[in-house]
Amino acid sequence: MISGEPIPFEARTRLRIPLVSAKVQAGFPSPADDHMERSLDLNEHLVANPASTFFVRVQGDSMRDAGIRDGDILVVDRSVEPKDRQIVVAMLDGDFTVKRLCKREEKVFLEAENSAYPPIEVAADSELVIWGAVTFVIHKPQ
Repeated sequence: MISGEPIPFEARTRLRIPLVSAKVQAGFPSPADDHMERSLDLNEHLVANPASTFFVRVQGDSMRDAGIRDGDILVVDRSVEPKDRQIVVAMLDGDFTVKRLCKREEKVFLEAENSAYPPIEVAADSELVIWGAVTFVIHKPQ
């Protein structure tokens, strides 16, 4: 389930954060100046198509096994043509949801990534609108 309305992407400012060139295995690198590669703007890495990108906050645990948790923020790109097995934000009969889009034979399903939730078969008389493909998930570590 999705909480609230989608939030359109708007690059108001550039926030450049130092990018450390040293690789991290299982520790924390020394952020000494000789390891600083350049500045990093997360917009450049998370938003490929600003005009067609929006953010939306997740509510619920139906996608937990895909690494999407309650409270996460999804980066969704409307310009990406959704493919079979891709995670999408969709509106099904007026309700927003995030699920895996699955096509089997002539049928379309929206599948959760949590065995507690059964797949949703999209009936012929249902209204399904794919709002976009999920390109990134933003969440705090547990």
